[in-house]
Amino acid sequence: MYRILKSFILLSFVNLSFSQKIGTLTPEVHPPMTYQKCSEGGSCETIQGEVVIDANWRWVHSSQGQNCYTGNTWNPTICPDDATCSDNCYLDGANYESIYGITTSNDSVRLNFVTQSQGKNIGSRLFLMSNESNYELFHVLGQEFTFDVDVSNLDCGLNGALYLVSMDSDGGSARFPTNEAGAKYGTGYCDAQCPRDLKFISGSANVDGWVPSSNNANTGYGNLGSCCAEMDLWEANNMATAVTPHPCDTSSQSVCKSDSCGGAASSNRYAGICDPDGCDYNPYRMGNTSFFGPKKMIDTNSVMTVVTQFITHDGSADGNLISIKRLYVQNGEVLSQSESTVDGIEGNEINEEFCTNQKKVFGDEDSFKKHGGLTKMGEALKGGMVLVLSLWDDYQANMLWLDSSYPTTAPSSQPGVARGSCSTSSGVPSQVEQQYPNAYVVYSNIKVGPIDSTYKK
Repeated sequence: MYRILKSFILLSFVNLSFSQKIGTLTPEVHPPMTYQKCSEGGSCETIQGEVVIDANWRWVHSSQGQNCYTGNTWNPTICPDDATCSDNCYLDGANYESIYGITTSNDSVRLNFVTQSQGKNIGSRLFLMSNESNYELFHVLGQEFTFDVDVSNLDCGLNGALYLVSMDSDGGSARFPTNEAGAKYGTGYCDAQCPRDLKFISGSANVDGWVPSSNNANTGYGNLGSCCAEMDLWEANNMATAVTPHPCDTSSQSVCKSDSCGGAASSNRYAGICDPDGCDYNPYRMGNTSFFGPKKMIDTNSVMTVVTQFITHDGSADGNLISIKRLYVQNGEVLSQSESTVDGIEGNEINEEFCTNQKKVFGDEDSFKKHGGLTKMGEALKGGMVLVLSLWDDYQANMLWLDSSYPTTAPSSQPGVARGSCSTSSGVPSQVEQQYPNAYVVYSNIKVGPIDSTYKK
């Protein structure tokens, strides 16, 4: 995955700070959303949860209502440095539907791509909560995670991503007590890209060293990054999809600095403690070009059920992760992941043999093995992970790594280069935002439980 924080509402935003204050201009009311926990035999209990938008999308202002951040730069008076900025800025509540285009109904949530209100908001990132103040921690080792998704309105260049990350369940407020906002306001984000485009990280503003983006009027990156393990259950539009584990040397959230973060904003992508590439299974990339897409075996014109199974060596929730399997259910039919047809890479599941062979055949950097592979990913899953539901476009690589041929300098006939049928000229965010303003994704019917308990065979 090549995730980088996207274009947001034309207001300022924040993550976590030295003394993060809570604003009072807009009440924070989380949209309700249910999910289910299942047991052997398929009996499921409905849990009343709620969703919260990531703090980076929120308005952050001074006590006089001035923006702490406008466009892609900090207000030099309010935020001349990390500490002053933290003391001066207030994180406020969100208007979920009118500003961010987010609506829920029972067990579903819809994320609109472009929402025009006080400013132009592009996409969103949500976390599922167990209550008003804590993210739900999903323990899926030896279990399966299932959801329904509608990607019919996501064209080339868009990514409806649903994934797990090793965030603190309280948003970091226990480890950083001066963070008054916590999970209630969507603080504490991290992933395996060690993103440096977060405005506040682990008790520190990210003002120092801030470089405005050259092609995105609303973002940039600072000296600090926020790292943690990441399990991409689902990255997709209506043309391509991938499931990808990203282990880290340290699974829980930690801070990195400058080029030692690795990832997109650093001089060496592989310099950090996490695996930025992961070991991906994209059916198209693995040779089956007729499996996933409009009117294909998995028809992206219709809603589908996606099942991800985390198999351990002994079948228990305490065992060692040895395999990640994918199933689909559509129109009453259960379909396994497509088999690889690439010479030298066999199977249809993610295991150590598959990952080693894939990196070798595709000529990719094997950062997956370097950072512990499935063993480290299993440790992260065992500790519990926060569910992220998102929709975004890609200012770094135009989403070509998901749905087109990438890198564009290599021939599409080279193994591993072709990932989807979208043109290499597609996915330019300015064009995507103009062409598909009404795009959206719907996630629903989230379930977790023992293997084969969350769907009908």
